[in-house]
Amino acid sequence: MDIEGQERIAAPRDIVWRALNDAETIRQCIPGCERLEWISDNELAASIKVRFSLISLGLAGTITLSNIDAGESYTLSAEGQGSIAGFAKGAADVRLEEDGTETVLHYIARAQTGGRISQLGSKLVRSTTEKLAAKFFADFNAAVIAKTAEARTEGL
Repeated sequence: MDIEGQERIAAPRDIVWRALNDAETIRQCIPGCERLEWISDNELAASIKVRFSLISLGLAGTITLSNIDAGESYTLSAEGQGSIAGFAKGAADVRLEEDGTETVLHYIARAQTGGRISQLGSKLVRSTTEKLAAKFFADFNAAVIAKTAEARTEGL
């Protein structure tokens, strides 16, 4: 399943790019993320709890950054294994576009699930995935705006 969207962020592209590469900022924005830390230059280890209807799924896995064009775009690939509930994996192409003093973050995300979680049905999995993506980008937008305000305050 593909999910496509964009988020307009009231911050310069360089601040948005730094936030996209800051594990703590990203951890705070991923719904259910308990742990996110760099384990190499382009790879993070993650622990996430996701709720799909009546099933709560704990996933442990990795997030890898590739196709990096610094300050412009990258591909983020994630793969997580749960217990008997199943697995989830996906990727997102993220591109930043400067628009005056704002930045438009464009994304195309692809997700795949397996095991018990995929038995819930594609409509429920898609709906949950869309809600999680919307929450992530709204929280990310708020975090970047807060960082921008903080940087301006420190600069005064």
